[in-house]
Order: sequence, then structure tokens, then C-alpha cells
Amino acid sequence: FDTNNHDTLLFFTMLILSLNFTAAAALTDVIPSTCFSYESSHSLKQTLRPTQQNPHLQHSPFCSRASHFSVQALKREREVTMEIYISIILASLLIIPFALKTFSPYVWMDIVYFGDLVRILVKFVARRRRRPLFFVLDRFLEQTEAHPDNTFIVFENESYTYACTDKRSNKIANALQSHAGYKGGDTVALFMGNEPTFLFTWLALAKLGSPVALLNHNIRTKSLLHCFNCCKAKVLIAAAELKEAVEDVLPSLIEQGVTVLLMSKNSDTPGIQSFSDEVEKASDDPIPRSFRSHITFKSPAVYIYTSGTTGLPKAAVVNQNRILTALAVLSSNGVVSSDVFYLNLPLYHTAGFVVGFIGTIETGSTIILKRKFSASQFWDDCRKHNVTVIQYIGEVMRYLCCAPKKDNDKDHKVRLAIGNGIRAEIWKEFLNRFGNIQIREFYASTEGNVGFLNYVGKIGAIGRVHFFHQKLFPYTLVKYDTERDEPVRDANGLCIESRKGEPGLLVSKITNLAPFSGYAQNEEQTERKRLHNVLKKGDLYFNTGDLMRIDKDNFIYFQDRVGDTFRWKGENVATTEVSDILTICDCLKEANVYGVQVPGHEGRIGMAAVTLKKEVQFDGRKIYNHVVSCLPSYARPRFIRMQSTVEVTGTFKQMKVKLVEMGFDPGRIQDPLYILDDNAKSYVPLTAQIYHAIISGSTKL
Repeated sequence: FDTNNHDTLLFFTMLILSLNFTAAAALTDVIPSTCFSYESSHSLKQTLRPTQQNPHLQHSPFCSRASHFSVQALKREREVTMEIYISIILASLLIIPFALKTFSPYVWMDIVYFGDLVRILVKFVARRRRRPLFFVLDRFLEQTEAHPDNTFIVFENESYTYACTDKRSNKIANALQSHAGYKGGDTVALFMGNEPTFLFTWLALAKLGSPVALLNHNIRTKSLLHCFNCCKAKVLIAAAELKEAVEDVLPSLIEQGVTVLLMSKNSDTPGIQSFSDEVEKASDDPIPRSFRSHITFKSPAVYIYTSGTTGLPKAAVVNQNRILTALAVLSSNGVVSSDVFYLNLPLYHTAGFVVGFIGTIETGSTIILKRKFSASQFWDDCRKHNVTVIQYIGEVMRYLCCAPKKDNDKDHKVRLAIGNGIRAEIWKEFLNRFGNIQIREFYASTEGNVGFLNYVGKIGAIGRVHFFHQKLFPYTLVKYDTERDEPVRDANGLCIESRKGEPGLLVSKITNLAPFSGYAQNEEQTERKRLHNVLKKGDLYFNTGDLMRIDKDNFIYFQDRVGDTFRWKGENVATTEVSDILTICDCLKEANVYGVQVPGHEGRIGMAAVTLKKEVQFDGRKIYNHVVSCLPSYARPRFIRMQSTVEVTGTFKQMKVKLVEMGFDPGRIQDPLYILDDNAKSYVPLTAQIYHAIISGSTKL
């Protein structure tokens, strides 16, 4: 029966209780009529004791019959007692869930969710027993064998079954392994937008045992070359529409001996080879398992780029074991094979690739793949494809809520939304407008070793803290000094744990069960994420860079990011990278980049406090052209503040706290302020009128 229905649960509880107690009473009534009461059996034991002590009496007929009668009586007494105990246990098993759901619902949900995790763990262990080296690809092949004709991917006017997806990936794998520029096991960089070929290619490379670097298709020139180099890729596979971006870095790639393959039927650029024609000619025969026999659980599966605390994008190493655990993300949230999953987040991100794509491989669900997010098309797509599960970041939900209201806003089949970064007020507004959709907010990071899931549905929380989680994956919140940009330590040099209700830096212990693989070719940044001597001398923790707060009910809430990173439009922006790009411009001397809050928007928007070189005037058009050509839209500073000098600390670190507090209000700031204007293609003066238009929401950012 449905344990989520209180009335149904109560009815069945009372019914079974009545039946059990009636049966127990009936059985108990047998005891006196057959002299099986405790008193009679006790007296019989006393009577028989002399016969047991005198061996001559044991052979008399009376003693034999009495002994037989006593054994049967004691046996029947034990049976009846056991039946009563079983009845009480069964009744308790029904009463306890009802009592917990009524008087302590959060504890009940903890137990239910823990049960789900145990179920998933048992399934995982069973797979390991059948095949010790079981990877994500093996799960895909299982699904293909079991459901070859089920639809796996729907993209625009095309649809692909599991069998078709398998054959497409086989063709790419066969074409690549016979290519002179590829060697088995080579790391391959994938430079594509959201399209089925992205997924086919990853599966192909998994079949060949090659790690894959998922390049952000928005990055260009210096950032693109850096991302490619830090994973030591030998091959670059790019989409046809990204040919110009590849040509910008082609001389460096040729110098390094990199094989560049373009997913097109022809290429007129020397050094860039067309690859689509080779794929079409290739066989779709399965790839032998021997091609990936060298793979272990510690082998890198993908490199996913993140903008950590400082510097250029870093390649987080996601090994085979880590990506295998991602199979459980959707299934642990109740996603099943009959669900239709709407995937419009970038596939180069952890959210889109790991949670979305990898998660659906486990559940066997259908993916509705979109090139990018569109608020105007979102619900129409959901209705057209009968979508039941959607994925979001905070900005997605806000964009949906900001779209013009329609009479059919609640006319859809979406039952579940999975994601992270939704604000409490947007959460409420979303539910009120679009209906009773279960929202599963979670917290995780690409390289991190700790995560939370709000399986309770508590608005505003990112998850729930409980005993089992903390024992398996030890973590804590420690006090953090935002001025010094470091954890607060006591006289012994150890971190100080935050109390409940106080914000603190989330740190997670690095263990065999919760490892931190670090960043490829970047030991310095890897070490910066390690925190030593946290609770005792010699321990080692992962520094998430996130401030959290735990309330009295053990719900955990995201507070803010620390350090030199802010988040805008769902993307992490590293201020050091943006500063480096800005100072390349020949009119700027220094740039201190930080994020400022804008009412009604998630995260923080980019702002830069800059100084000019000597005898140079501010040139808004030149700076605009520079940032547009070098930075993706989410990383471009929307506001510029002119300063005579950039304030630094005693250790020569740029000071950001006061700048962040002052924001971009021309009423508070005496320095000249400018705003990026796409219409004028320049940075133009930020007036009070423009400022108030932004604050009121009439001007969009």
C-alpha cells in the first residue's frame, strides 16, 4: 500500500494490529485448557525433579508418560510465546513508521532515504561480484542489450535508440582507432556544443579506453589553448561550427604535434582534417573489450574544467570510480526508465554531463537534448515531448519565473526538478506558478569529495546533515575570516568549528572513501584546495571554498563563495583570469576583479576596479572590443570602476571586501563608473538613471 498516504497507512495499521492481537489472544486461550500455563508447567517441573535425580525412577511407566507430557507442554508454551512476540513485532513495525511520519517526519525521511541508498549500494555490490571491473560504459551496454529499441536521445527532429547510439559510437571508435594520428589510450579533447555527436563521441572514446577532456565551447585563444594543454591531449575533435576558434590556436597545436579532427565532410584548412566522411565509411562492429583492458577505477575518465579560486580554468580529474558513482544521482531521486529527461545544460559541465547524461544511462530514461536553454521554448518542449524530469541551475528557475505568464503554465507532466542554486523566494514562486513539482536541490562540486541532497523538500536548504552521512564522509564547518580570506585558527593552530546557526567554511576530510584527485598538471592549485591541521595535527581536508550554515533541524544552507571566485549565470568566474585578460589591453595598468550582487539576480555579476597606464585616456570602445573577443559573456565585467591606485594588503593581495560592499552605486562611489553597453559596443558612463533602471529590473543584465 501507499505509505505516503497517512489515511491508508492508518487503516492498514489498525487492521493488521487487530488481526494480530486477536490471533494472539486466541492462541493464549489454549494454554489453560491444556494445562500449559506457567504455574502448571512449573509445578510439573518440581514434581519431575526427583525422578531426574533418581535414575531408578526414570524407567517407571508413570514417569515416562509424565516426562513426555512435560516436554510437549514446554514446547507448546514456547511456540505460543513466540507467536505472541512475532505479533507484537509485526504490530510495532507498522506503528513505528506511522508514528515517525506523524511526529518526526524529518527522521522518517532520513530513514527512507538511507534505505534507498542501501538498496543502490546492494545493487552496486552485486554488479561488482558479477564483473569486478564494471564501468559506466558497461552499464550502457547492458541497457542496449536489454532495451535496444528504447529511445535514448531525442534532438530536434532526430531520435536515436540505444542500439542506434551504440552503432554510431562504434563507427566513431572504429574510424578513430584506424586513424594514423590516434594511439590507443591517448587523451582526446572534445570541443563541441550540445548535440548527439558529443555523446556518441564520448561513448566511442570510452570503448577505446581514452580519457576525454570536455572543453567549454565558449572559450577562445589563450584560455582554449591553456585548457587543451593542461590535460596533455594528443587529439582534438571539434564541431564544424567551431572551426574558426580552432584556427586561432592552430599554429600552437601543430607545433605540439596535435591531430585536429573536424566533424565535417571537408576541410580546406591545412592542419585540420575532416572526420565525418571517415566515420560514415567506418564499420559499426562492436569494439573488443581488450581495447580498454588497461582501465582501472583510478584511471581518469574525463577532465572537466572548473574556475576554482584563482587562475585560468583548471582541469578537474574525474576518475572511473567517481563517474561510476554518478550513476546513482538520478536513480536515488526516484528517476526510472519510463521518465523523459529534459537536458538543456552544457554537456561540458558536471551538471549536464555527469548528472544528466551519465545519470540517464543508469535509469534507462529518454533524453530530450537541447542546444541551449530557452525560457520561451522550455514549457512548450516539455509538453511536446511529455517531459517528466527537468534539470536546473538557479538561473534557469529564475528565467522561467520571469517569463510572461500563460494560462497553461501548469499544463505539463513534469513531476521532478533536480539541480542546484535555487533561491528560496524563486523556489516558492516556481511552485506556485508551475504546480506541484518535487524539487530536489543538491550541493556538489566537480572536484569536491562531499555533497548534500535536499530529499525532504525544505525550501532554501541544499541538504540535510545526519549521523550516517557524517560518519561515511567526515565534514565540518569552520570559522572563516573574510577579511584575511582564510580559516580562523586557535592558539594550537587548529581550525575552530562553527556552532549551529553560524556560517562557516565547509571542509571535507580526504579519505580513501572520499578522495580528492586534484587538477591535471597543476599541483600548486591542487595543494591550495587541501587544508592541513583542521581538527587535529596531521589531518587533511578538502577546502570547498563555500560558506555554509546548519540550522537547529540539521538542514544545511549555502551562504556564499569565498576567495577569488564568484558565480554568474550558472558559471564560476575566476577573478584572476579576468584580471589577466583585462591587463592585456594596452590602456589598462591594473585590474581588480570581483563580483557584486544585483537585486533580483542569482550570484554576483562581474565588476573591475582598474587603473590606467600613464598618459593614457579611458577608451570604452577599445576595452569593450577586447573583453568581447577574449572572454565569454558570463565572465565579462559589466561594471568598471576607475581608481588612481589599487588597494592591496600587507602581503600584496588585492583587497576586495570594501569594493564588494560598495557595489556599483554611483551615489556611494566618487570614482568614475562605466557599464558595458552591447548596443553602443562600448563601456559608457553609469548614470544614476541607468543604476535605478537596473535596480528596478527594467534594464536586464
